[in-house]
Amino acid sequence: MKKEYIIYKLSESIKSTSRIDNELFTKYNVKRGLRNEDHSGVLVGLTQIGDVVGYERLPEGLKAIPGRLLYRGIDVNDLVKGIHGENRFGFEEAAFLLLSGYLPNREELESFQSLIHAFMPLGQKTKMNILDLEGSNVMNILARCVLEMYTFDENPDDTSRDNLMRQSIDLISKFPTIIAYAYNIMRHSHGKTLHIRHPKEEYSIAENFLYMLKGEFSELEAKTLDRALVLHAEHGGGNNSTFTVRVTSSSGTDTYSSIAAAIGSLKGPLHGGANLAVMKMFDHLKENIRHWDKVTEIDQYLNKMLCKEAYDHTGLIYGIGHAVYTISDPRALLLKEMARDLAKEKEREEEYAFLELLEERAIENFMNFKGTKVNKRVCANVDFYSGFVYDMIGLPQEVFTPLFAMSRITGWTAHRIEELNFDSKRIIRPAYKNVAAERKFVPLKQR
Repeated sequence: MKKEYIIYKLSESIKSTSRIDNELFTKYNVKRGLRNEDHSGVLVGLTQIGDVVGYERLPEGLKAIPGRLLYRGIDVNDLVKGIHGENRFGFEEAAFLLLSGYLPNREELESFQSLIHAFMPLGQKTKMNILDLEGSNVMNILARCVLEMYTFDENPDDTSRDNLMRQSIDLISKFPTIIAYAYNIMRHSHGKTLHIRHPKEEYSIAENFLYMLKGEFSELEAKTLDRALVLHAEHGGGNNSTFTVRVTSSSGTDTYSSIAAAIGSLKGPLHGGANLAVMKMFDHLKENIRHWDKVTEIDQYLNKMLCKEAYDHTGLIYGIGHAVYTISDPRALLLKEMARDLAKEKEREEEYAFLELLEERAIENFMNFKGTKVNKRVCANVDFYSGFVYDMIGLPQEVFTPLFAMSRITGWTAHRIEELNFDSKRIIRPAYKNVAAERKFVPLKQR
């Protein structure tokens, strides 16, 4: 039997062996995707790091409320407005808060910033290995570099508090450098000039990333990126990649294996790649809607999309809706403010106005289309504006998802530290109900 044919036969068997009737989930009270019937998440743990709020639970059901995101009990809206109201960069402060549980004073923040800069440069072996890592996906290169960091760590398996904190700060510091170098080397493999810029001590993480990636940048570009990093740094323990960190950490594995697993999770298009889907959709709508200010024309096209008659025929409007947020996503509101200012600087106000109108009409059309089929409000999520913001900053689409990882590594490491320092910790081991019928073994000669 040819190799190709046995692969075909095995893949054909999946049609029946991987099919499970939806009714069985209800019969055995199984929460698909760890979701309750009202679409809320199944509680699987406790945390003091982040809280995502989009509804109130009342006796009669869930009540939609304006979304809130809290870092260590502090509303992210207050955190962002407080930092940027003082005209400062804030990602390092958010990282300190998430790792430690409290806001640093000036001396602590300056020491933390100095420590981050000290960790940012890559060793010569790492730089040479990035050169050798052929590939067209920065997330894949990032995951391999993280796994490689294990070999350069003198105590890679030590899970003491001191060592976990050292590893966490090292990872937060090195992610921007790895991503910038990986992109420029990947770009060089396609015939472009190779630029390797070393991080500057006087720059923030946001400034250093833009400097290492593309050289020149404006102050507004750096401030906007800094806000985006703060807003993506943490989102509770239930999001897919953070839950991956907690599951793998509960087994006692090393930091680098756990974080590499999270990168693999975030790489999925249903998680970290959502802003790319929004950008592709936005480009399509710019080409296929002639009058960007005509509500009727926009509504007609959006309804075609919902009816699976236009664009990618999935029936989805990317960037609309969220698993928790209902009336509003606080991250989207905060990023939208910066998008408006950046659009003025880049003379792309017409595109911004179109995107803002699309947000309004998409929500209205979605609710009208679904009618009584849905029991909650929907809103634009952070991905609706983040891709457009990154594009205006001048970032290539190849780094959109890696940029998410560069921010979320703060939340990942904070959750890993908490998972390993919880007094009553246990290895996370959920159960699956087997619904296959028992069968007798048949000797090989009788098959």
